[in-house]
Amino acid sequence: MFERMREDIQSVFHRDPAARNTLEVLICYPGLHAVWLHRLAHWLWGADWKLLARVVSHASRWLTGIEIHPGARIGRRFFIDHGMGIVIGETAEIGNDVTLYHGVTLGGTSWNKGKRHPTLEDGVIVGAGAKILGPFTVGAGAKIGSNAVVTRAVPAGATAVGIPGRIIAKPDDEQEARRKAMAEKIGFDAYGVSEDMPDPVARAIGQLLDHLQAVDGRLEGMCKALTALGSDYCGKDLPVLRDEDFADVKPEGGVEAPRAGE
Repeated sequence: MFERMREDIQSVFHRDPAARNTLEVLICYPGLHAVWLHRLAHWLWGADWKLLARVVSHASRWLTGIEIHPGARIGRRFFIDHGMGIVIGETAEIGNDVTLYHGVTLGGTSWNKGKRHPTLEDGVIVGAGAKILGPFTVGAGAKIGSNAVVTRAVPAGATAVGIPGRIIAKPDDEQEARRKAMAEKIGFDAYGVSEDMPDPVARAIGQLLDHLQAVDGRLEGMCKALTALGSDYCGKDLPVLRDEDFADVKPEGGVEAPRAGE
């Protein structure tokens, strides 16, 4: 028991830079109190002292603002940061080294008996305000973005954001470099809100930038072929892109919009 308690305290220092010393963690971290009280309530639940288990759970909710049903199964080094408003349902299962932020709900979508709540495998991180609803699995190392509403399985190592939750994938370095080059060329920054956590809209814009890059390359090749045949078609000016048209979307200190023929 004391080994588990030491693990819990160390997990706070590993995942919260605001933690300064052990005494502060013991006294001022409601997430830690909620986890320890849940272990007592879960033991009582397993010993068929159901009412007493619910009483302990209710007292924990009153003291910490975190509601964990005594039937929920929680692994080691579970860390709740801030914690206010967290709800964890009866059939939820949480692996080792999982982190939840405030306002998270591990809920169900059915009134039927049996498995109704999600399973979070090892190393999952769930952002503030996220709702994970249903009897599915969030794979090891997955991340759930803040305020996401996830209603289907999330693969291991993936990131889910949005309402409803969508799986996102970061492009490879070469593709990312091409997209940024095209974004700079047209004076648009699609990455100001997406480098750390690309959302589905930014991903769609990225696909458009890939398409523009391909079209640009194809037109350049056609112009070279026409020039070799003696045509001056590609010498005609392109419409001017004015800086003021991109003032609201260009990053500060970014490049100027290209001029005609550039």
